[in-house]
Amino acid sequence: MISKNQLKLLRALGQKKQRKALGQFLVQGEKNVLELLESPLITKQIFATSEFLAQHGKELQGFDCIEASLDELTKASTLKSNNAAIAVVEMPVVQEPKAQGLMIALDGVSDPGNLGTIIRLADWYGIEHIVASNDCADPYNPKTISATMGSFGRVTVTQLDLPRYLEQADLPIYGAFLEGESVHQTEFSAQGILLMGSESHGVREEASKFVTAKITIPAFGGAESLNVAMATGIILDNLRRQHSA
Repeated sequence: MISKNQLKLLRALGQKKQRKALGQFLVQGEKNVLELLESPLITKQIFATSEFLAQHGKELQGFDCIEASLDELTKASTLKSNNAAIAVVEMPVVQEPKAQGLMIALDGVSDPGNLGTIIRLADWYGIEHIVASNDCADPYNPKTISATMGSFGRVTVTQLDLPRYLEQADLPIYGAFLEGESVHQTEFSAQGILLMGSESHGVREEASKFVTAKITIPAFGGAESLNVAMATGIILDNLRRQHSA
């Protein structure tokens, strides 16, 4: 059973201000909680149905688990469905990553669902680090975490002064623009930073001046633009195809 204080905590962690103050965030849904068990993140508590606890007893050994009804979990969750389990997790201390290998940089991507999907894409294409401007969506927003489908434990997102970071990075910076060299013709380096902007503003001037190659996804129809997460996936696939060996 979830106590009043525990319910208060779970609801508080739906708010960015409280997450920051408490240094904790929520992981919700059966798949994401199971992925969490395999990650290096520190899990404080897991609230779950009796069925979930019975089914995954072996994996849950050593974790602080509290049985709760589906109705209780639904009241505590920010999700509309898939409420079999909710975990309270300690926010990791994330250091600014060294600019090396293949990375993603996000400039003003404010939608948490898009951020979560990009984290999932990064995981799929073997990218461990995303750097994001300070006004990007919160990486620990429940919608972001849910959209990652478990990839949140394998990809770090560091919010920072993005133009400063790009200026100091000794790597090619591929910026996505409506006008640029087609990704089908671009010769990508194996190491570099893929810089994506928001759908409404694109890559802003403060960050764009550090771009070493402007690239674009050629259109064959009448759509005005692509969803930023979809565009990220298309570019990463073209890039990885050149360096898959």
